[in-house]
Amino acid sequence: MDRMQYLLLLTACVVVTLPLELTGTRVYRQPGRLARAVLPAALIFLVWDVLAITAGVWTYNPRYLLGVDLPFAVPLEEALFFLVIPLCGLLTYETAERMLARR
Repeated sequence: MDRMQYLLLLTACVVVTLPLELTGTRVYRQPGRLARAVLPAALIFLVWDVLAITAGVWTYNPRYLLGVDLPFAVPLEEALFFLVIPLCGLLTYETAERMLARR
């Protein structure tokens, strides 16, 4: 079970924020806009991770990872983190903005 912790945490973030789409935010229904919002930051932080890993600045505990690495020893879960967390943040932001606009 330990090997699934990072992935389960990311899954929980998506599951918890997924119902926010039902409020009419339409984040998932605008994939182009979603990609423009999430991918630039994800790419920057992925490059940052690669630089830190190759420089030996930080590592990841294999106990909490599936063991699937992308190039430059970036764990799959770490790459997914840079997509999932901004997505959840964007969904939360859009929902809050929509609710405040109704006032």
